[in-house]
Amino acid sequence: MTATWLILPTYNEATNLEPMVNAALPQLASAAGSPTILVVDDASPDGTGKIADRLAEEHDEVRVLHRPRKDGLGRAYLAGFATALEGGADLVVQMDCDFSHDPADLPRLIGAAGSADIVLGSRYVAGGGVENWALRRRVLSRGGCAYARLILGVPVRDLTGGFKCWNRAALEALDFDGVDSHGYGFQIEMSYRAINEGLTFTEVPIVFRERREGHSKMNTWITLEAVWKVPLLRLRG
Repeated sequence: MTATWLILPTYNEATNLEPMVNAALPQLASAAGSPTILVVDDASPDGTGKIADRLAEEHDEVRVLHRPRKDGLGRAYLAGFATALEGGADLVVQMDCDFSHDPADLPRLIGAAGSADIVLGSRYVAGGGVENWALRRRVLSRGGCAYARLILGVPVRDLTGGFKCWNRAALEALDFDGVDSHGYGFQIEMSYRAINEGLTFTEVPIVFRERREGHSKMNTWITLEAVWKVPLLRLRG
């Protein structure tokens, strides 16, 4: 059986976590022989961590990793990846907990894992797209992907996408200690590092939707970090 782990990083996602776990579990069960959901909570003050603990008591497939403070999306994912690899994961899926990524797409990403080292749920290939975004956000997102692709010289169309399925060997090929992006630049950095290691990508079309509940974690610093990290990544090679 293929051990498949889904990593859900959370910070103040009390309204989304339980519905997400309930929606994701049957999708994982249909596509993976041995599914695990790992909630990585950054000491959410809204009680998300307590909800995660209760879900872990109710479902054998759910585990929780509590971190002492909010330390960025990238660090949360790296901690989750390390825990999944230690736990024997064959495939590791990363996705948002706010329903921007549709749990119904999990079987398609997992099913495509046999054709590439990394499967990316992509907004910017044929059949993909976004919903409920203002024009300004659409322009920023498209422009950000185009900027990163141009500077880095890579073929992946949705470089800022965060819905990915990694084969175990792909994650083991990367040096987690060398990754220093904390926010959404983490998605660009991980993809670029993977490409430089000779790992292969396939992009599966998805529709990205505005979060269902709660508030976006995007802020000016996160955006600026992604902007200045891109040329730095290219200089480092």
